[in-house]
Amino acid sequence: MKKLIFYFLLIGFCSVSACTSAQSQSSKKILIVYLSRTNNTKAIAEIIHSYVGGKLVALELQKPYPENYRQTVQQVVTENESGFLPPLKTQIDSIASYDVVFVGFPTWGMQMPPPMKSFLHKYNLAGKTVIPFNTNAGYGVGSGFETVKQLCPDSKVLEGFSITGGIERDGVYFTIQGEKEKQARDDISKWLKKIRLLK
Repeated sequence: MKKLIFYFLLIGFCSVSACTSAQSQSSKKILIVYLSRTNNTKAIAEIIHSYVGGKLVALELQKPYPENYRQTVQQVVTENESGFLPPLKTQIDSIASYDVVFVGFPTWGMQMPPPMKSFLHKYNLAGKTVIPFNTNAGYGVGSGFETVKQLCPDSKVLEGFSITGGIERDGVYFTIQGEKEKQARDDISKWLKKIRLLK
């Protein structure tokens, strides 16, 4: 009888622990910040948002990049060489209140785009969980995820997510739709479970 009582107490304790764990996970305040030129990174940000909730914020510049692709490429090369951080139009109130910050960006010249560097320089993410995600033209993340770690030395940076999006150079723009969107949704779900942001 004592064993039976102990057994039921144990089950009850485990259930309470599971509930507490689930509540603490869901009560974390989440911010999803993204930069998107051809809407592919935006689509990934929206899928992540549909799974974890939180506040979704698009990064905008005080002076947007040119519409012309080649002009933008040249401007970004110059910015990367000089270390210039373009001023952001986007303002985020009470950054201190967020526990988890997703940062999403395309790969530009095998690097993190200057506007995302501006964001990571401007806001103090120390003590927060930072999670990068990326879209690229098929060449991968480049040094983007490493740059997140370098610019967030006092944050817990989790494993990032990357997917092939558009290839603007070749006139291929928005691609995260139809079957590709369904596949992205599945892959993101698996990734979020792997990093324990989703059950």
